[in-house]
Amino acid sequence: MKRSVVVVGGGFAGVACAKGLAKHGVDVHLVDRNNYHQFQPLLYQVATAQLGVPDIARPLRDIFTKHGTVRVTTGEVVAIDADSKTVTLADGGTLSGDVLVLAAGAKANFFGTPGAEAHAYPLYCVDDAERLRSRILGIMDAVDRDQKYLQQGAFNFVIVGAGATGVETSGALAEMVRDVLPHFYPDLPTLLLNVIVVDRAPHVLNGFSEKSQAFATRALEEDGVEFRFGTGVKEIHPDRVVLSDDSEIITHLVIWAGGLEASSVVGAAGLAQGRGGRIDVEPDLTAPGYDDVFVIGDAANHTDRDGNPLPQLGSVAQQAGTWAARNVIATMSGHPTTVFEYHDKGIMAMVGRNAAVAELGSDRHELTGPLAFAAWLGVHASLLSGVRGKVGALASWGQDYVSKKRPTALVDHPEDYRIDWDEEG
Repeated sequence: MKRSVVVVGGGFAGVACAKGLAKHGVDVHLVDRNNYHQFQPLLYQVATAQLGVPDIARPLRDIFTKHGTVRVTTGEVVAIDADSKTVTLADGGTLSGDVLVLAAGAKANFFGTPGAEAHAYPLYCVDDAERLRSRILGIMDAVDRDQKYLQQGAFNFVIVGAGATGVETSGALAEMVRDVLPHFYPDLPTLLLNVIVVDRAPHVLNGFSEKSQAFATRALEEDGVEFRFGTGVKEIHPDRVVLSDDSEIITHLVIWAGGLEASSVVGAAGLAQGRGGRIDVEPDLTAPGYDDVFVIGDAANHTDRDGNPLPQLGSVAQQAGTWAARNVIATMSGHPTTVFEYHDKGIMAMVGRNAAVAELGSDRHELTGPLAFAAWLGVHASLLSGVRGKVGALASWGQDYVSKKRPTALVDHPEDYRIDWDEEG
């Protein structure tokens, strides 16, 4: 019976799959370019100094200390051979198994927008969040030194994308402007700060109900967020954004929340790709043409029993990881695999202090305002990995709620903190 599995990726899907396999004594080799597992939905709070990295990231080896059959390797996978179930690392090393599970995640999809990859700030990993935080602080410190930078668009923050990431990030930035910056920078004219969300869609939070969309839009507009719906981004330069209607916004901070595509290594694996460069997996989560290669999480296009596409959510990835582990065990035992069944727990998004939207369960029971805010806090705290993360996040949220202090407002990427205000000028 086959007993060894290589899992590529230590995100929600990869960790869930490795845990499921370990319960059955399967030898698992988990490889990721980072030595930690991150709670991606809260990256925007790291970027806006509400949480610290230890609140949302946990060493992978710490997660599997009680799973003796799981070995963790830190390394970047640069090639995947689905036929031999072998992955090649950047240092030339290789890992092979009887079964291969690809949970390599995704990267920002810039849709070929000129200048986006060079000048925009995505928000998909811890490093992205730290870079963005350093950039925000760099702008604030510069204007505190000399308000002449306001004439160069220093206080114009542009967010591309009005989905959950764009909404939550814009709300967090608006809260910084309203409650935090006056505490740190009493002399700054924060009323001049503009948070501008650009999206080709006609509304925020695609996939949410009209009630949730209306509540989020109204709450954010009351916080000073400006929306430009029906408008795309044509070009991004170091000092400005050109929109699809040829209008321009002078800015030195563009946050990209405009979508994801499969990581490059998955795209180069020779497997049939679908929407977003992801793999259109079979109903049992195997790659087309392979019964011993599984693709899960943001690397895959998952569907429900009726063939409808499932969203790129952490809950989908986590459940897919657990289900893939079951099917791997079935394959090893000579039993048939089963069709992935996603249990819809609902969707939610934070808008700001005492303001959130939640649609719970498959029947989408709607909550808005303080009740949704409390539900959001409870759900996210429960999903964080490890006691340290749960306690740390709850303590940080409590402190943030009752005070204007942000002890994690630290600069750790000086290259993003330092801004050349004369670029293209």
